[in-house]
Amino acid sequence: MPRDLLERLEEWKRRFGTPEDGELERLLQEVAASRFADAGSLIRLHETLLFLRAYPRSREVAGLADSILFSFGNRVAELRAAGGDLAPFEEPEVSGIAGTSFSAVFSYEVARRLAALHGRSLDADWVGYDTERLGPVLRRFLPLLEEDWPVEAHVPFLEWIHAARPRRMTDLEWLLACVARTPGTALERADLYERLELPLLWNLGNGASTRSRLRVRSPGLFIHSEPLLRRSDVSLGTELERPPLPLTRLTGAEARRMLDLILDTSAMRYRELYGFTHPETANVVRADAGRGVEIVFFGVPPQRRLPLRAYHAGMFFKNGVPAGYIETLSLFERAEVGFNLYYTFREGESAWIYTRLLRLLRQLLGVTCFSVDPYQIGHENEEGIDSGAFWFYRKLGFRPVEAEVVGLLEREERAMVLSPGQRSSRRALEKLARGYVLYEAAPKEPGAWDRFRVRNVGLVVQRVAAERFGGNAEKMRRAARVQVERELGLELRETGGNAKVPHRAVPGGAGGNSLVLVLSLIPDLARWTPEEKQGVAAILHAKQRGSEARYLHLMQRHARLRAAFVKIGSRREV
Repeated sequence: MPRDLLERLEEWKRRFGTPEDGELERLLQEVAASRFADAGSLIRLHETLLFLRAYPRSREVAGLADSILFSFGNRVAELRAAGGDLAPFEEPEVSGIAGTSFSAVFSYEVARRLAALHGRSLDADWVGYDTERLGPVLRRFLPLLEEDWPVEAHVPFLEWIHAARPRRMTDLEWLLACVARTPGTALERADLYERLELPLLWNLGNGASTRSRLRVRSPGLFIHSEPLLRRSDVSLGTELERPPLPLTRLTGAEARRMLDLILDTSAMRYRELYGFTHPETANVVRADAGRGVEIVFFGVPPQRRLPLRAYHAGMFFKNGVPAGYIETLSLFERAEVGFNLYYTFREGESAWIYTRLLRLLRQLLGVTCFSVDPYQIGHENEEGIDSGAFWFYRKLGFRPVEAEVVGLLEREERAMVLSPGQRSSRRALEKLARGYVLYEAAPKEPGAWDRFRVRNVGLVVQRVAAERFGGNAEKMRRAARVQVERELGLELRETGGNAKVPHRAVPGGAGGNSLVLVLSLIPDLARWTPEEKQGVAAILHAKQRGSEARYLHLMQRHARLRAAFVKIGSRREV
């Protein structure tokens, strides 16, 4: 009976646009009164309900789906009481269901934030952990441990911890507090903690942060009374030319709550995204993409910025349900875009959501050339191959840049014309995924970014350091700084993130230093016009001041600097 119910319920994920006579509502009421006696059935039920909540055919469907999902912890508790196997709930595709728990290793910053948010629900998972790894770290915190650890076999480190920590604290809280008090920089403290590779056990309970219950407030529920939009219904070119999406800037408190929610959502799926770990709370925007989709988008603070590219990340929500995330690395008008739609929603309006995300990137960052990494389309990524990710991007207008891939694509597309319905073999998909794919919106210089790799820029710098400075990177930094100061007529100052910089001086630390290294490779820099030199100074300022969107916009106006970067980053011999 329950399995038949599940199959009938799952069919409704593909029945949009059919006449509505209350059949789905009656089925959900029947499901609510039914019991499912194994983890596999409960997982299928949960994911189907979550999809129907994100893509509801009526308000009643959304309400019934939520009613069942909000009590899901009770169903899991019943399974546990009956001695059922709960291990399937820990799989990454489905982890985060109410009433379950899972164990994972998190970075120092994520562990700190999760511990602050969830307290005793999170603790060290010592089961199966090699406690010998604790010695070199605990010796910093525990008086007299060195009387035991260096000379005794099988030191009972957990006894030492339990003797040292106050009773009101968990092992994890005590350990994090000890690390936080350790002298040194934030990076050194993070390295100390992460050296442990300590798994944390997170008992999710039936709380509001579980995937079953987590919702964000949305302006209104979008009801899907018509068929869902498919890839053939959308045009990326048309989408990128549409008017700007409505934006709201979140206040400090709103931003912090949203960023905590995003961290929870990602962590319970075993994922850590750089921007989710180190978000910039001062510039968090929320975009209304339409059809019940909202996008929360932000960058990283100056002290966490990458040397050259601008970093931004975001999460998108469908009718208040977290549906996936995006990560963007941008330089001039080129953006490398990582897109992840959560497994539960793969049968939804994926292509339409993706085009809206790119539209927002163009709106906020000014980028017009979109690049997708080979991993995203299946290189060393079984899931990408299984889903046919290459064709998802190709049918939106992306093109490969590697000659071998271009040739194979031409053969595959000819075969599909001759035999409609033919699909690429697995072997062909693996070959198609061996290079980047790009989409250029109205390019001024078509193909300019085809051979560019930011890694090439770094390799050129390393080659110069090796050949001219004997591999001494610090010596190269000093020489580059002197050279660029002379050629641009600027003073490069080492400054803190919020320090004021005198007139005609620009920041020279962090990302500024790395930009200076690249500037030192430009042979005609001294002959640039005063306006071009002033433009470079403004770019150096913007990298470490305010929003990185301004840094990109200034770069996009500097044609000469762009040409120099493209030339350096397109060197094939590197």
